[in-house]
Amino acid sequence: MKIIDVKTFPIYHGHRNYTFVKVETDAGFYGIGEFGLTWKEQAGIGAIEHMKNHLIGLNPLNIEWIWQLLFRGDFFPGGRINTAALSAIDIALWDIKGKVLGQPVHVLLGGTMREKVACYKSIGGETPEDTANSARLRIEDGWNFLRLSVKDRNGILEPGLAVYDAIDHFIAVREAVGRNVELCIDFHTRLDTPDSIRLSRALEPYNPFFIEDPLRCENPQTYRQFRQHVSAPLAVGEHYSTKWEFRQMIEEELLDYARIDLCIVGGITEARKIANWCETHYIKIVPHNPLGPVSAAACLHLDLACDNFAVQEAGIIGEPVLQDLFPVQVPFENGYLLPPELPGLGIEFDETIAQENYSFEWQTGPQLRRLDGSFTNW
Repeated sequence: MKIIDVKTFPIYHGHRNYTFVKVETDAGFYGIGEFGLTWKEQAGIGAIEHMKNHLIGLNPLNIEWIWQLLFRGDFFPGGRINTAALSAIDIALWDIKGKVLGQPVHVLLGGTMREKVACYKSIGGETPEDTANSARLRIEDGWNFLRLSVKDRNGILEPGLAVYDAIDHFIAVREAVGRNVELCIDFHTRLDTPDSIRLSRALEPYNPFFIEDPLRCENPQTYRQFRQHVSAPLAVGEHYSTKWEFRQMIEEELLDYARIDLCIVGGITEARKIANWCETHYIKIVPHNPLGPVSAAACLHLDLACDNFAVQEAGIIGEPVLQDLFPVQVPFENGYLLPPELPGLGIEFDETIAQENYSFEWQTGPQLRRLDGSFTNW
């Protein structure tokens, strides 16, 4: 069996783009992957087209060999664009392998460690009361894990105001839902170290399940200082593109939850290695999943197979998104993903619908400013 084609499908739907990759074989099996860098879709498609030249004629079951080829084969190690492109291809290859063997991917990864996978859903509102009401509605729908975010004010992110707003919203939700619902908060790397420390310490009495991405990713050593001041659990890693970028955070135990993004870090192959490494340090995984049905499926299979899983970011899970394009998606019920029974990823992709009903629309991410007009992180 050999790879005969690699196709990309940039899809605009709702308010954003998704980029799906289809790997086809001469035996009639195909696999679906997803590129993970939102707002960099065109760069990713270029990287995938380059990798396609390496892939044609190869045996798709040799996943590790192909991973090493695509990561190391052109001498210069790839950055996030390359590893996100590699991720999409790797996920598609696991989909093919499962279909060839007639087994779900999680069985190939060792089998199920749990009967269902707990997910968390994002909440928010203009006022603390709005956010609290959003939480109540999610709980009525069966969600037991919820996440808030540090918010801007109409494109302005002034750190002091953002800190106090986040405190007010978090307290309002905690008072509304009580102790039986786990609450997380995503800082989105929007604050510098002093403000992140200030906000984290203010939230600690309200028992956050974790604080996510309090600092930017370029300098992991900054987390040494952060750890000295903050006792709340930390979730970090969605920006990291290989196990090497996770190395310091894991080895120095600077995080409690690893936010592995399977569509950026190098696919299922690399994510499993990082998850196993985390297990040796009693670090749990909380996979990042802001994308589409393929990302959700890949995350689910990893979650099912890993002992050190904590909770899964829901993203679009539980919502009617791209159902014409993916008529079969992974099963979900009352805040939990359930093990798929179909082979491979357990999803189906309609290429005709992709070509006839969808197109790409260029976008850029939010670009926030401070009150003085200076640029700040999103």
